Amino acid sequence: MNQKNLKKGVKPSKIRELFEYSNSLKKKVGVENVYDFSIGNPYAPVPQKVKDEIARLAQDDRNHSYTSTAGDPNTREVIASYLNKTYGSKFTANHIFITCGAASALAISFNALLEDGDEVILFVPHFPEYPTILSNLNVKVTLVNPDAITIEPDLDDLKNKITNKTKLVIIDTPNNPSGVLYKSETIKSIAQILEEKQKEYGTSIYMLSDEPYRELIYTGKEYPFITNFYRNSIITYSFSKVLSMPGDRIGYIAINPEADEADDFMYAAVGASRTLGYVCAPTIFQRLIPSIIGMTSDFSLYKENREILVNNLKEIGYTVICGEGAFYLLIKSLEEDANACCERAKKFNLILVPGDSFGLKGYLRISYALPVETVKKSIKAFKDLYDSYGDKK
Repeated sequence: MNQKNLKKGVKPSKIRELFEYSNSLKKKVGVENVYDFSIGNPYAPVPQKVKDEIARLAQDDRNHSYTSTAGDPNTREVIASYLNKTYGSKFTANHIFITCGAASALAISFNALLEDGDEVILFVPHFPEYPTILSNLNVKVTLVNPDAITIEPDLDDLKNKITNKTKLVIIDTPNNPSGVLYKSETIKSIAQILEEKQKEYGTSIYMLSDEPYRELIYTGKEYPFITNFYRNSIITYSFSKVLSMPGDRIGYIAINPEADEADDFMYAAVGASRTLGYVCAPTIFQRLIPSIIGMTSDFSLYKENREILVNNLKEIGYTVICGEGAFYLLIKSLEEDANACCERAKKFNLILVPGDSFGLKGYLRISYALPVETVKKSIKAFKDLYDSYGDKK
């Protein structure tokens, strides 16, 4: 066994572990009796146009060939034009890199940008894969605490934790695991802090906005698009969540053309992609993008699930944090150890994820990308879990 692949600190994903446990439990007690809120696996139907277009593209042999490493030129142009028209950005095709979903977009970006000794800032709660992917690099990861009420970043803590070695700050909004949509004022404040620190240290600090839930907003609020706030900005995006196609692995990187060394970043991304083993993203799905960009699945069932859970869980007695987007919410653990609370929940066939996986102790994450009937049936299990603690809550 290659010991380098058994790195300390890189543990199996708790979410995947719970997902597999759920699958085994379903075989024992029946699918209808398991309430699996563990994994963010989209449930809304794939739009019919997407399925029809995939079938059409599959008939053309050219769509089974390689593209360039950075992706099909026409598709990159379409993505740049769409972003510019929708958000007022200034992307060119030369600053778009098509990837095998958001995970490879992150891995390629980290490997293209970061050097030994650099420091990366994550906001708690954060997507668990960020530190896992970063663990392959010789960088320091620094966590910034959340505001106790809003679960947005504590800006004073951010100021105190930026050093002359800080190279990258990652934001994730709407956030996984909280669903919180950062206010424009928050993004503006983060950008101002980074601008001040760049001047203080004479360095370039990049802000990477990870945006797989960009369109998944339930309140009608406008998305705070990062290039409107900060010059040294990078976007990673996936079509997985908004089109219910996570298994098809298609996304992209977009770097602000006005960012420091933007062209060098794109060259480095090609090299990083090759060393990581990404020859190119799947050609069929690259060429699908021009005909479906801007389209989304029907999110109405997520909105209904969100309302069912928030209203009922609050009535039961849970403390609920529900943001304005994604398909996640947080509930306060019924005991100090959230892992123990998740273990007790299994007794009621209720599969929840401890907030520890996201750097946030004392909370449980619920992914409500599920059939509405499953969510309705789960309320009794949540009530039974709550009641099982008696007066100890």
